[in-house]
Amino acid sequence: MRTTVLAAALAVTALIPQAAAHSATPQAAAHSATPQAAARTAPARLGACGSGQLCLWEKPDFTGARQVHELSTIDIESCVALPPADHAQALANRTGRPVTTYQSAECAETGEFETYPGGGTWVPQSPYRVRAFKIWEN
Repeated sequence: MRTTVLAAALAVTALIPQAAAHSATPQAAAHSATPQAAARTAPARLGACGSGQLCLWEKPDFTGARQVHELSTIDIESCVALPPADHAQALANRTGRPVTTYQSAECAETGEFETYPGGGTWVPQSPYRVRAFKIWEN
């Protein structure tokens, strides 16, 4: 339950423009905000990730190098470690199955880990650097 609520909260946060909460009209917001302030308050755009894929980005807000994983190349319920120099800070799960991401490269549960639903979950910033993942049966 904890991970589903966290994933939903992160997804909703990414989709709500923060500027709307501070201004009565879009015109007033455009006149009062500097370009730097607008960049800080603009919501992250959802990263491109096709149906049936798990997409991982090196940097928050779906930026940096992207890795794409599909069910056809992964053993279900097996730990998939990212290459040693790689990690991810944003992800999209469109596999149709739950995915657990791990701070540990060995999928150890002594570090941080979260499970995200597979119906279409976008996470603009993971609470830790993702170094491994498991895709589960439904």
